Amino acid sequence: MDGVLGLVILGLWIFCLLDVISTDEYACRNLSKIWWLILVLFFPLIGSIAWLVAGRPESNPTASMPYKGNQGHPSFPEYDRPGRAVAANPEDDEAFLRGLRERAEEQRRTYREKQREVTEQQRRELEEGDSTAG
Repeated sequence: MDGVLGLVILGLWIFCLLDVISTDEYACRNLSKIWWLILVLFFPLIGSIAWLVAGRPESNPTASMPYKGNQGHPSFPEYDRPGRAVAANPEDDEAFLRGLRERAEEQRRTYREKQREVTEQQRRELEEGDSTAG
């Protein structure tokens, strides 16, 4: 009887180990994928049972993913975060993006001006060094 129980535990362990490895990172529950892998690998019986109860993805993966399915949105895990802000209308998105572009352009302009000042100062220092050396 011990041999049969050992084979059942070995089968459970192999199944859970392969299941953890083949599960996407974002689909793991309660712990990250690497921690589940370590738990199942080093504690075969307890880790396997814990994986099946608390770590394995739900049987209906689209239930926890609001942007999957027929809505046509890409399936990126960052869309699954709770509390993710979604614009109510496209004009808000456009206004936000326009503001980002303007801010980025202003930062580029400021950077270029500072680089010109540094270059001009270095040029003056070189000219002063040449005139004192001659």
